[in-house]
Amino acid sequence: MIDIRKYTDNEEIFAEAVSLRRKIHSHPEIGMDCKKTTDLICRHLEKYNIPYRRTGEAGVIADIKGTKGSSDSIVMLRADMDALNLEEKTGLAYASEIPGRMHACGHDLHTAMLLTTARILMENRNELEGSVRLLFQPAEEIGTGADYMLPFGAMDGVGLGLGIHMDPLSPVGTLKSRIGPDWAAVDRFYIKIHGSGAHGATPHKGSDAAIATASIAMNLQTMVSRECDPMKPLVVTIGKMTAGTAFNIIASEGYLEGTCRSFDEDVWQMIPGAMERIARHTAESFRCTAEVKVDRPIKPLVNSEFAYNVLKKAALKVLDDPALFGECKQEMIGEDFAVYTEHAPCVFAHLGCDGGYPLHSNYVNFNEEAMRTGIGAEVQFVLEGLDTLNRIERV
Repeated sequence: MIDIRKYTDNEEIFAEAVSLRRKIHSHPEIGMDCKKTTDLICRHLEKYNIPYRRTGEAGVIADIKGTKGSSDSIVMLRADMDALNLEEKTGLAYASEIPGRMHACGHDLHTAMLLTTARILMENRNELEGSVRLLFQPAEEIGTGADYMLPFGAMDGVGLGLGIHMDPLSPVGTLKSRIGPDWAAVDRFYIKIHGSGAHGATPHKGSDAAIATASIAMNLQTMVSRECDPMKPLVVTIGKMTAGTAFNIIASEGYLEGTCRSFDEDVWQMIPGAMERIARHTAESFRCTAEVKVDRPIKPLVNSEFAYNVLKKAALKVLDDPALFGECKQEMIGEDFAVYTEHAPCVFAHLGCDGGYPLHSNYVNFNEEAMRTGIGAEVQFVLEGLDTLNRIERV
C-alpha cells in the first residue's frame, strides 16, 4: 500500500505543488484559450515520465498504467484549469498579472493537486492493479469543456470517476459530498419581444413592448410557484432586461436574458415549454409577440451512490478525523462534471480551504494547505476505486 502521508507531509513535494499553483494563478487563461496552462501541464507530465496526449490546443489526457496484475479497470480523476473574467483584488504577491482575469474558482489548485497526485501515482504504479485516467480540462466556466474532452476518449473504458472542487467557506482539512443531486442544471434563456412603436402621448396607437417585457419578467416567476412541485427547487433569474429607445416613444422591442437552475429531471424537462408558453401568451395579451431561446449547457450533477461510497471509504482513511468528512449542501451552481456522470459512476467532492470569501469573489484567497488533503483523497480514491472495480470484475 502507498504511504500517502509520506507524500502529503513531504515539504519538497508540497512546495512544488504550491509553486505550480502560483504559476497558474498569476497567469489565468479563459475558456478554451488555455494553451500556456496546457504547456505547463505537459512539461510536468514529461518530467514525471507520464504518457499523455493533448486534446487540441487546450486540455490533456494522461494515463498511468499500473504494473500490478493485468486488470483493465480505469479510475478517472478530473481537474479543470480555466479562470474567470474578474479583476483580482486579493493583493497576493502572486496575484493575476493579467488585468480582468482571475482564478477565483480554485481551478489553479485543482490542476496543481492533480499533477501532484499524478507524480505520486506514477512513482507507485507497482501498487496499481489497473489504470488511472487524468483529465486536465479547459472551459468548465463556460460549460463546454467536458463535452469537448469526450471525443478524445476521456471516458473510454472508465469504471469510476472523481472530481474535487474547492470550498472556500469550509475549514481546511474537511471534505464533503452527497449521494444524488449535488450541483444544479444550468439553463440560459433569451427572450425577444416585438411590439409596435408610437408617440408616448398616444400609446393606444402602438403595442407597448416595454409593458410586455416587464410583465413577462414577472410572470416567469410563476414557473416556480405554479409550474413545479413545491418540494423541488427552481430558480428563475432575470439578469438583463431592456426595452425602448427614448422617454417619449412607445417601445417597439424588448429583451430579457437570464438563467434557470434546477436539480430534478422532471423540473429540468418542464422549463423550456413553460417558458415558451408564458412568454408567448403574456406578450399576446399586450398585442405583442415573443421569441424564446433556451440554451441547456449543463444538466444536473448527480453523484452515484456507488462512487460516493468509494470516496467515503477513501476519505475516512486520509482525513485526520472521521468527522471531517460530511454531507455537503446542494448548491444552485452549475458544473459540467455532470457530463462525465453520464458515462460512468462518478462523484463530486468539495474540499474545504478557508478562502474567506465565496467562489467567484475577487477577494477569495484559497488556503494552499488544503491541497494536502485533496491530494491524499485523490490518491486514496484511486486505490479504493481500483480495488472495488477489480473485486466486482472477479465475481
